[in-house]
Amino acid sequence: MSKLVTIYGGSGFIGRYIARRMAKEGWRVRVAVRRPELAGFVRPYGVVGQVEPIFCNIRDDASVCAAMHGSDAVVNCVGTFDAKGKNNFDAVQHEGAERIARIAAEQGVSRLVHISALGADAESESGYARSKAEGEAAVLSHFPGAVILRPSVVFGPEDEFFNRFGAMARFGWVLPVVGGETRFQPVYVDDVARAAVMGALGQAEPGVYELGGPHVATFRELMEDMLEIIRRKRLIFNMPFWLGGLVAWLGELASILTVGLINPPVTRDQVRQLRADNVVSEGAKGFAALGIQPTAMEAELPEYLWAYRPSGQYAAIKESARNQRA
Repeated sequence: MSKLVTIYGGSGFIGRYIARRMAKEGWRVRVAVRRPELAGFVRPYGVVGQVEPIFCNIRDDASVCAAMHGSDAVVNCVGTFDAKGKNNFDAVQHEGAERIARIAAEQGVSRLVHISALGADAESESGYARSKAEGEAAVLSHFPGAVILRPSVVFGPEDEFFNRFGAMARFGWVLPVVGGETRFQPVYVDDVARAAVMGALGQAEPGVYELGGPHVATFRELMEDMLEIIRRKRLIFNMPFWLGGLVAWLGELASILTVGLINPPVTRDQVRQLRADNVVSEGAKGFAALGIQPTAMEAELPEYLWAYRPSGQYAAIKESARNQRA
């Protein structure tokens, strides 16, 4: 019988790419999510019955245990940007990660891959970064042979980074950012998936891997690259951190007063994160240790950011026509 992998958060941005690759490897894939009725799109990743979305709440031992039963490998992709509520940083990224690792060890699972984040730091002012670091420590305490992946900002067709700012750039003449000089090392989502699959297959040594793409750039430079791709001229306004914090506080207040109907454009915790660079540490294990050549942004961004061009999918045709007339 084919081996089985359980992917917690397997219908999310990174998880779906891991699920697709594991299915191509011939594994049975169990996609454990809170809303399996919304995860039906993962089924065609394999043959009939090979990829199956199931219900799981990682805040509950019995639920995690049931989803993991019989698995040969486990991948945890669950994360959150919510600082409050039941599924907050600590509940998901610390306690949830610990629960998955503990139960994996109890059930004798062979391999565990944990998706963390670059910038995980137990001493950080950011609750998100602290919870990521606490989750890593908890995973290793129960499952010392785990593979932990720390990607920088992840890009791809479903990302919430370039897509978000591309959508913002369609309105007005100013594109506001916080931390314009903060450096990032964007990494392609399928490269992260390749690394995770290597961990699940036992092709990667246990340990922590920091994953960044071939291009390091400031937040402002990334926005300039994006604007060039979507053919829009905008003034990039780099808000000072104090102003970004004020905007975040007002946005969070509006969200509370409208019972969540208004989503804040940025949170105070995200402003804290933006104070620190998000690049691979010198000497850290990364893609090179896995034999993976990371994908350049310019190879992928035009493939999905065209939707934010003034003429959308017809932009290239119109440009070609103008060149012929000239």
